[in-house]
Amino acid sequence: MSSFAVPTTLAEYEASREDLILADRAQRADHKKGQLSKLEALADKVIRQVRAAEAASIWSLEYEGIPHPFPGMEFLTGRSIIVQTKLFEILGKMPKGGLLHAHLDATVNVSFLLKAAMKYPAVHVRASTALNATNIGSVLPEMSVLPQQLRTSSDITLTDHNYIPDTWVPMVKARESFDSQLGGPEGFDRWITAALTINPTEAYVTHNTVTKIWQKFASTFVVSAPLVRYEPIQREYIREFILSYIADGISYVEPRINFLRDAIPFIAEDGQRQLTHKEVLKDFQKVVDDVKAELKAQGREDEFIGAKIIYSTIRFITPEELEWYLRDCIALKKEFPHLIAGFDLVGDENVLKPLTYYLEPLLKFREMQKEAGVSEIPFIFHGGETLGDGTEADMNLYDAILLGTKRIGHGFSLVKHPKLIELCKERGIAIEVCPISNEILRLTSSMHMHPLPVLLNQGVSVALCSDDPSVFGNMGLTFDYFQVLAASEITGLIQLGEMAKDSIKFSSMEEEEKKDALAAWQKRWEVFLEYAASEGQKFLAQFEGMKVSG
Repeated sequence: MSSFAVPTTLAEYEASREDLILADRAQRADHKKGQLSKLEALADKVIRQVRAAEAASIWSLEYEGIPHPFPGMEFLTGRSIIVQTKLFEILGKMPKGGLLHAHLDATVNVSFLLKAAMKYPAVHVRASTALNATNIGSVLPEMSVLPQQLRTSSDITLTDHNYIPDTWVPMVKARESFDSQLGGPEGFDRWITAALTINPTEAYVTHNTVTKIWQKFASTFVVSAPLVRYEPIQREYIREFILSYIADGISYVEPRINFLRDAIPFIAEDGQRQLTHKEVLKDFQKVVDDVKAELKAQGREDEFIGAKIIYSTIRFITPEELEWYLRDCIALKKEFPHLIAGFDLVGDENVLKPLTYYLEPLLKFREMQKEAGVSEIPFIFHGGETLGDGTEADMNLYDAILLGTKRIGHGFSLVKHPKLIELCKERGIAIEVCPISNEILRLTSSMHMHPLPVLLNQGVSVALCSDDPSVFGNMGLTFDYFQVLAASEITGLIQLGEMAKDSIKFSSMEEEEKKDALAAWQKRWEVFLEYAASEGQKFLAQFEGMKVSG
C-alpha cells in the first residue's frame, strides 16, 4: 500500500508532492542531494542554469535551414547549433571515463582517413560508371589495395566520359584529375565523404524507415573497410582513434573489431597478403603501448589507462562458422590475455540472425575455454536495438541475459521488460546506451523520446557510448553527453558523472585497474567541477549583462 495519503491542506500537499518527486527519482544519482559536496552541488546548479539560459537564447533563434531548433533535437540537423553553445564547450572538458561501445572501423573522422589513404600508392578506387553531374549522388566508390603488379599507369580518370566501368584508378590520381565541373579535388573528397557518412536528408527524409537507414549505414562500412583494414593505414587509424578520444576526456577504450576471414580481410602493407588475426592484434597492442609510452614521457599517464578489444563477428554467418570464430577468439585470448575483453555478434538485429540461431555453439563456449585453459571471455552482446515488441530482435534481450552477457549493447527495447530490468540490476549488467546512434538509425526522432531516462529512473547502470562516430559525426563522447543533458530538465552534471564512473566500473579492466582508473577520474572530476562552476558563472554573468543592455 502506498504511504502517500491524499493531502487536505496546501502545506500538506506541497510536502507530499516534494516527497513523491524525491521518491520517484530516488534511484538517480543527481537526486541524492544530501550526498553531494559543496562543489558538486554548485557545479550542478550552475550547469542547469547555463542549460536554461541557452534554451531561452541560442535555441530560440532562427537558423537558415533549421525550421524548429530545440535542445535535444535531431542531431545531424542541430549539430551546427550545438557546437556554438557554452554547454558543449564545458562538457568538452569533462572526464568521461571509458568508451565501452564503438566499432573500430567507424571511430575516426573521415577527413583523417582520406588524408591517410593519399599517402599510399597501393590504394585505388573505381566506379561502376563514369561519374557526371547526374549520377555522382548515386554511384558509390569502391576502394581496394592493389599489389605492385596489378597497379595501373593508365591516364584514364573517373570523370572521363571514356572511363571503362570498374577500372581501378590510383586514389591520388583520381582525386587530382577529378573534373572541375564536379568540384575538382574537393569534389572528389565530397563524393567519398558522402559514401562514408549519413547526412541529414538521408537520416530524416529519404531513408525514412529503420530498414532503409540501416542499408545506407551498412554501405558506409563496405566502402571504408579496404582503407581502414590496410595495415599501414590501420596503425595510423588506431593511433588517431586513441589520441582524439583522450583529447575528449576519455581515458579507456574498448572497441569492437569485426573479424571475417574472407569477406572483410585485413591486408598487409605489400597489398598481397591477408594479415592473420594475431598480426592485427599485435599491431593494435603496439599502437596502444606506444601511445602510453609517449604520454608517460609527457607526465600525462593518468589521461589514458589503456585499451582492450571485443572480438566480434557478424550475424549472417552459420552456426558452424561461428564455432570457428569462437575458437579463434580463444586462441587470441591465449596469445593476448590482457587484450581480449569479450565476444559479441553484431549487425542489424531486425534482419539478421537472432542469438537463438547460434545457441549450440554459444552454449559450448565456456567449456571450450576451460578445455583451452584460458581465463573467462565473457559475452558482451548487442541486444534490443529495435523498435520491436516481441520480435526476434527484442527477444535477443532474454537470450543475452540467459547466456550470461556482461553488458548489453544498446538495449533500446529493454524498458518494455520489467523483469529483465530487475535482472540487470541484480546481476550487475550495465547498458551501453548510444543516444545519437539510436536517433540517426530511426529508433527515436529526438532525445526527448529516448528511453534512457526510464533506465536511469529504474536505477539501471548506464555507460554512454558513441557507437559509429565517423558515420554519424559525433566524434568522442561530448556530443552524446550534450544531447542527454540538453534534452532533460532532470538530468544534471552529477548524473553524467555517474555514467562516466559506470563506464569504468563495468569495463573489462581488472579490479585493481578499475580502482586506479576511478581514483584518476575522481581527481580530474574535481578539477572539472571547479572549471564548470567558474566558466558557467562567467557565462551567466555575461548573459545577464546582455539581457540588461538589450
